[in-house]
Amino acid sequence: MRAARGVTAAVFLMVMGQQAVAADLAQAGSVPQAGASVTEAPSPWQIRLRGLGVVTEDSGYVKAVPGSDLSYSNTGTPELDISYFFTDNIAAELILGTTYANIGGQGAIGGLGKIGKVWMLPPTLTLQYYVTSFGAFKPYVGAGVNYTIFYNQDVGSADALKVRNTFGAALQVGFDYMVDQHWGVNFDVKKLFLKPDFDVTVDGAKLTGKAALDPWLIGAGVTYRF
Repeated sequence: MRAARGVTAAVFLMVMGQQAVAADLAQAGSVPQAGASVTEAPSPWQIRLRGLGVVTEDSGYVKAVPGSDLSYSNTGTPELDISYFFTDNIAAELILGTTYANIGGQGAIGGLGKIGKVWMLPPTLTLQYYVTSFGAFKPYVGAGVNYTIFYNQDVGSADALKVRNTFGAALQVGFDYMVDQHWGVNFDVKKLFLKPDFDVTVDGAKLTGKAALDPWLIGAGVTYRF
């Protein structure tokens, strides 16, 4: 009987010991080891802040004035954009910024000099495709639509000037170089196809025309991925 009790006690202790060891191993497996890296999935939201150069095309005309042409000043401005990533490769970007353009006469209306000045707010929405096979270097292309609002319109040699708000297409190419999971540097080039109509009054004569600005937007700045 003593031998049976001893064997029974030994078996009980062995079973309990195995269960305790198994529990310890399971707990150890669920706790990250010291020094192990934990990679979190990136947020779908991203912002950029760029310094932007706006380079316009010098083209346009006043109807009923043969040989008329127009020119526009180039400017610089800050730009903020907000991106949302649907996948690692597909994102939508909303581009926000404002700048101005001085409008001058050329050709047959070169004698008018500075016709006026307008401020532009051109929010632009693009759909982008990112190439993600180059590690920290992430090039992309995009295409979308722009709606430009013209405001604070002042006259120069003209008596009155009204540039009309308009839609236009947008193309884009650029890249991010990510320094770490959140921060990176960005270079970006956009082309806006922007040809607003305008009304102008010069020496009491009311005229209409088209301003073919078609600006290049060339920017560089910083990227932050949440």
